[in-house]
Amino acid sequence: MTHYRWAIVGLGSIATQFAENFNPELGELYGAASRDLTKAEAFTRAHNITKAFGSYDDLFADPLVDVVYIATPHNHHLESILPALENGKHVLCEKAITMNSVELAQAKQLAAEKGLILAEAMTLFNMPLYLTLKERIDNGEFGKLKMIQASFGSFKEPDPTNRFFSPELAGGAILDIGTYALSFVRLFLSEQPDFVQSTMSPFQTGVDEQSVTILRNQQNEMATIAFTFQAKMPKQGIVAFEKAFITINDYPRADTAIITYLDGEVETFRAGEETLALNYEVSNMNQMIDGTLPNDSLNLTTDVMDLMDQMRTQWKP
Repeated sequence: MTHYRWAIVGLGSIATQFAENFNPELGELYGAASRDLTKAEAFTRAHNITKAFGSYDDLFADPLVDVVYIATPHNHHLESILPALENGKHVLCEKAITMNSVELAQAKQLAAEKGLILAEAMTLFNMPLYLTLKERIDNGEFGKLKMIQASFGSFKEPDPTNRFFSPELAGGAILDIGTYALSFVRLFLSEQPDFVQSTMSPFQTGVDEQSVTILRNQQNEMATIAFTFQAKMPKQGIVAFEKAFITINDYPRADTAIITYLDGEVETFRAGEETLALNYEVSNMNQMIDGTLPNDSLNLTTDVMDLMDQMRTQWKP
């Protein structure tokens, strides 16, 4: 595997996790950028990063940067993705990768024109648990897929000025936690749904506070998705087949699945390690750049963004 130089744009909490967990065997954490140079310098000192940048453009222009990890708020993702690609950098961008399908198509087109890898930092697309489960599913071990359920509830203080509820800051549950539930479902469905029925309850600011969605594809695989910002719900996914159902708790970074067979037998299946989630993203990104791993996750990301667009269209008054 080639040893790439990575750089971080946007130095919030997820960037801190990324830097703290970055495995030097997977590359060099070379740079970090903030619009405040003092903040960038403090971040690089704290995480033993080589170079601090006082602007994003300076980082994008640095010829030593190979890969950019974008960890800005999602309503600012595109404005960092495009110049990074224009400057010849591969891009791993936090979820939700863009605000909508139009933005994503623009980013994908530029990446294709430049011959660069663009991917979303969606943990569950990179966790070994899902990769190995998919192998067992594709081998027909559990029979035909019938139904998927995915829930995610996170209580946020009902403050209209909080970013979670602010329209100006792209607030709402769908872009924050809903993208996990949708990604979980799309990962297991054999093809993109062609039936989408969704209903939403808005917060006082107009952003989505909670929603319920039903999906169905041409294979008659069905899914129900529920997420909310005003109640705790388990991050739980259930994938039901003819011969067994699989329960996955804390599914964004899961390393364990419980498989329950028709006769009542229960299997605990483990793969990977939850604490290594961000390093799996880095490793897979490196392999996609090397050409040893196909960039299939971007197709899933595209489908998820399309579903989000359809849901939001239905929510309009």
